[in-house]
This record gives sequence, structure tokens and C-alpha cells, in this order.
Amino acid sequence: MSQKLPRILFADQLGPHFVEDQDVIIPEVLGPFRRRRYHRQKAHLILSALRHRAQELGERATVLQDETYHDVLDGLDASVVNPTSWGLRALVSDLSTNADIEVHPSRGFVASEAEFHAWASGQSKRLLMENFYRHQRTETGYLMVPDAKGGVEPEGGRFNFDHDNREAPPKNQDTLGVEAPWYPVEDDIDREVRDYLDHLEATEGIQFVGADGPRLFPATRAEALEALEHFVTTRLATFGPHEDAAMVGDWAMSHSLLSPALNLGLLDPTEVIERVLVAYHDGGVGLSSAEGFIRQVMGWRDWVWHLYWHLGPDFTGQNYLNHQTPLPAWWLELDATDIRSRCIAQVLGEVHTRGWTHHINRLMVLGSFALQRGFNPRELNDWFVDVFVDGTPWVMPANVIGMSQYADGGQVATKPYTSGGAYLNTMTNYCGSCAFKPSVRVGDTACPMTAGYWNFLHGHQDALRGNHRLSKPLAGLKRLSDLDQVLEQESSRSEY
Repeated sequence: MSQKLPRILFADQLGPHFVEDQDVIIPEVLGPFRRRRYHRQKAHLILSALRHRAQELGERATVLQDETYHDVLDGLDASVVNPTSWGLRALVSDLSTNADIEVHPSRGFVASEAEFHAWASGQSKRLLMENFYRHQRTETGYLMVPDAKGGVEPEGGRFNFDHDNREAPPKNQDTLGVEAPWYPVEDDIDREVRDYLDHLEATEGIQFVGADGPRLFPATRAEALEALEHFVTTRLATFGPHEDAAMVGDWAMSHSLLSPALNLGLLDPTEVIERVLVAYHDGGVGLSSAEGFIRQVMGWRDWVWHLYWHLGPDFTGQNYLNHQTPLPAWWLELDATDIRSRCIAQVLGEVHTRGWTHHINRLMVLGSFALQRGFNPRELNDWFVDVFVDGTPWVMPANVIGMSQYADGGQVATKPYTSGGAYLNTMTNYCGSCAFKPSVRVGDTACPMTAGYWNFLHGHQDALRGNHRLSKPLAGLKRLSDLDQVLEQESSRSEY
């Protein structure tokens, strides 16, 4: 037996880079399922991944099951990689009061916490993701080439090819027409977990939301590597151009679907990026697709992780626009049965079916609608954590509280991310089969997104007037001849 302290592995620390040659303690607790209402497939994926990891480690692993982490870990001498949430770091601190707990620096991100702190301390103005991303590129050398002055410059002459990656969905198609995503084959552990979740619902009073399986995302390191290879060789080349588009018949488009594996710790972002770079340098993938994907992983993913710690534990309580509307029952239940808006019904249905939908659907459909309707941002943040298979406490605050809901007043995003139906009509094929019309603001066919957009701007004029990016839309309010009708209609609207 190893003389090292055993390593505690939480559910997002399941890859080989989180453990050395020591014994392992894997806690499996019920408390989170009692306190929060998880998507059934999220619960299944977490437990499947934990139990698969225990099986892989064999005699080195001890699985401890109980109600809380305190119940299973209190008094145990152990080592741990610093966890990914304020709550679990407080737990580790508590455990240290009566046990020998050896805490190692966090892992699973390109930049360390110390490196981000050093960069942030050197910024004279507000922190911007684009500046951080450029710093990351320069530090790592990824997609950088020598310049004429003996330094380096971005490959292709630009750091960011986002402008090339905004193509609308192809006309007269229901899907993008790319190869299907990689899917796992369920095994005995998956069936054991499914029976266990049935037992929890039947005897423990624990409730889940959303449809049951089959499992769609990797639960093991081997599966994660297969999924990565499949994406890089069959889907990455078409990722860039349509990454901001959405289609009725294509829930995955060319997205990698690797975020659950990354957030479980099954993949390290550095190895993902380096595999993409090999594909790019081999000539099978264009620069805009390679750069766009690397920006998601090394730019935005790292960014929201570090902002989680930089902004502090109270960030999720911010509510700049004073939005207090509780999430409606149909939203909480992922039930789009009575929803006539094609975009909302489509996306909520995808979340119900898979516990996942891609970033444009999250931001410009779910997030935009929630912002227009004044949903409480803290409740919305928690909902995103609970119902998305890749939702974690560190992922959502910058995404939901900041970028999506503007509840921080502009610390993360430079403007509220919401739009009328015209944007959705351009970047998706949802509107053609919708009962509402994106160009109509008032009446039986008035688009809830279009009318909701103008209603939102009008209601928050004072809070938004200083934002130069909204000067034109706010000025446009004066040109709406039917503004009074829009406001009256939206004040009592109950049909979406």
C-alpha cells in the first residue's frame, strides 16, 4: 500500500491528472439530490462516472456512501486537489480542523489561479475576456507564429476569427448534414445506476426532472478520448462557420459535446487543444474552426472559472435590474406542451430530452426570454446548474448572472444579451414553423421575443441609458408608433 495520504476524488476530478500513485477515496452522497432537483440524466452521468472510476481503480479505491460529505470524510487524513466550488473549499477547510488534509493546487484549466491573479493584477482597466484570451495565446504559444521583429504574432494575422463564424443555417435543410456525434454504449454500471435512481425516487422522496437516458456523454476516460477523437476527425472542420446557428432538426450541429467530459475532469483542456492543433497543422481543419474552438476552451471556459473566484461567493446574489419573477412551473418542469413559440418549445424540449442544448440556445433563447420576462437571476442560475449535464457551480455565475442576465450591471458583459425575433429568424430556422411572426409586435401573432425585447428596453431605460452599445435601440423606442400597445400587451401576457 502506498505511504502517501489517500486522495479524495470529487465528481469533477475523475481523470488521471487528479491522482498520483496513492489510494483513493470516492465520496458518493445523497445530500445534493435532496437539496436540489437535478435533471435525471445529470444525476445518472455523475453517478455512472464515479462508479466507473472506482471500478477502474480497483482495490486502490474506497467508495464511501452517506448523506453528506461531512458524514463520509470527517476525521479522515487525506490529500485533495483544491475543489471547484466555494462550498467544497469550505468543506475542506472544515475537515482540516480535525484531520490531516493536504491541499494541492486546482487542476483542469489552462491557466492556474496564481497565473490569472498575476494577469488580473496587471490590468489597469476592466477585465476583458478577449484580453485574457490573447494573453493565454501568447503565454502558451498556441496558434502563434514568429513575427518579423523576433517576437510572435497570431497565426493568420488575427487572434479572433469570430466574424467568420457567424453564418446562418443553410437554407432548405433541417439539419447541418454533418456526421452524427459519438455516443457511448451503456454497460452494467449504467443499468445499476438507473435502478438506483428509480429506487431513490420510489423510496427516498428524491425527485428528478427531465427524461431518463440513454446516456449520451462520456463517463470514463476511455470514452472521453473516443469522443474527442471523433469530434476532431469528423466534426471540427464544420464547427466554426455555423457555431452561432441553430436548427430544428439538429440538436448537436457541429458542437463537440465535450463540456461534460471536461467538467467531470475526464479530459484536460490542454490535451484537447493540442489534439485540435495537430488536426489544424495536418491540414484537415481550417483556422477559423480551430481558433473558434480553442477560444471556447482556453478563452471562455478558463475565463468563467477564474471569474468565479475573482468575483467572490456573493456574485450570484447580484440583481442590478431588480428582477424578481419566480421561474414558472412549466419552465421548472421542462414542459413545453402548451408553449406555442417554436424557439422556446424547441430548446426547452432539448433540455428535457438530453439535459443539454448548445450555447446559442442557452444565451439567445432561454437566457434572452428569461431576461425579458424578469426572471430572478439567482433562481435562474441555480436552474441552469441543476438541469444541464455540464452545469457546475463555477460555470454558471459568469454565464448566467453576468453575460445572460446582466444582473451584475456590466462587470462580465458589455451589454444585455437579448434580441427580438429578427435575430432568431436570421440565425435559426425556428421561426418558419412558429405560430408567431418575428416582425409582429402586437396582436395574435405578435412574437413574444420581439414584443418582449421592446418591453424590456422600455422598462429599464434608466438603468441602461449609460450603456453606449444600447444607444441606438433605446433611441428606437421613440420611433415605435405602437409602443403603448406593446407595453399593455406584455404587461398581462400569459401565452408564449
